[in-house]
Amino acid sequence: MALLFYSLSDSQPDWTSAIAKVMPGERLRIWPEIGAPEDIEFAIVWKPPPGLLASLPNLKGILSLGAGIDHLVSDPQLPRHLPLVRLIDPSLTAQMSEYVVMNVLRHHRFMPQYAQQQAAALWKPLLPPPLTAERRVGVMGLGVLGRDALAKLAAFGFRLRGWARTAHDIPGVDCFHGAAGLTEFLAGCDILICLLPLSPATRGILNAQRLALLPKGASLINAARGAHVIAADLIAALDSGHLAAATLDVFDPEPLPPDHPLWRHPAVTVTPHAAGWTIPETAAGLMAASIAAIRRGAAPVGLVDLSVGY
Repeated sequence: MALLFYSLSDSQPDWTSAIAKVMPGERLRIWPEIGAPEDIEFAIVWKPPPGLLASLPNLKGILSLGAGIDHLVSDPQLPRHLPLVRLIDPSLTAQMSEYVVMNVLRHHRFMPQYAQQQAAALWKPLLPPPLTAERRVGVMGLGVLGRDALAKLAAFGFRLRGWARTAHDIPGVDCFHGAAGLTEFLAGCDILICLLPLSPATRGILNAQRLALLPKGASLINAARGAHVIAADLIAALDSGHLAAATLDVFDPEPLPPDHPLWRHPAVTVTPHAAGWTIPETAAGLMAASIAAIRRGAAPVGLVDLSVGY
């Protein structure tokens, strides 16, 4: 039996080396040189073409090269009876929290507005920012990424809020949940961070109605998935002055088309889905642990519940 590696955006030599170190007895096949499809036991993938996984008759498990699995569940032929594992890697989590903290501080200290003034050669000190104890920062998504970001933001003394589909209890964080709690949560966020998994329930969750619930002058940071935000509604909220600025790492579609208005909007900072990277040296060991767990009939870390989409 063999492992299949499929990704058009990850370094195949780096992954070949990393997998060889942690799984020296495994045969690794790199797409498109997969050999006999019936030999493939596990697939390690990022954005595989629809139908590829269904074409592997002896597949026993699917491992995502990223924290999200929306690139897999969009495949109508996905073998949904097989274990599907999302990547929970401390190095990826740390990178995401770095991105969040960096940009919360940028928005807290009005750096997007100062960037606009620099472009216009305008020397105009803005009002002093509020104390961090007065700045309300909210995180949508209270899984591994959301909890780590909140823990690191706590060191700065921000007033922290969190929202998720189900109830959570996090010390030092005002937690809200479900549709009933979303309105109150958004109304109290001066800086909103989206770290939600993408599912049918969260697609388009930040639309005109919900962006309008944010306080006037609020800012948005989206490092989850582009489809969480209705781009036209966000642009309208920025143009009206209701929102002050947005930092976006993810888009729908990706890459962001060159003629998309988000590229040139003065209140928007664009980064090219670069908030967090999967590092072969750390992730390969986690892949090996997941494969070993599935083989012995145990639940691997990061096992996806397809009934809720993550």
